[in-house]
Amino acid sequence: LAIEPTLFGETAVVRSWGRIGKCGGERTDVFGTEQEAVAHFLDLARRKHRKGYRPARGCVCRP
Repeated sequence: LAIEPTLFGETAVVRSWGRIGKCGGERTDVFGTEQEAVAHFLDLARRKHRKGYRPARGCVCRP
C-alpha cells in the first residue's frame, strides 16, 4: 500500500500484490482530498493486518 500524488493534484492509494520477486497486480484508487485517501489507506491496512498480511520490505518487480 502506498499514498501518492497524481499529476492532476489529487491523491491516490496504490495497492500492489503478487509473489515476492515476481511481477503481480496493481490497483490505483484516486481521491479528491488527502484526508479521504489516508482514511481509505488506514482502513485497507487494518483489514489486511487482521487477515495476517505483513508488509514486504525491499521487493522489486523484475520481469
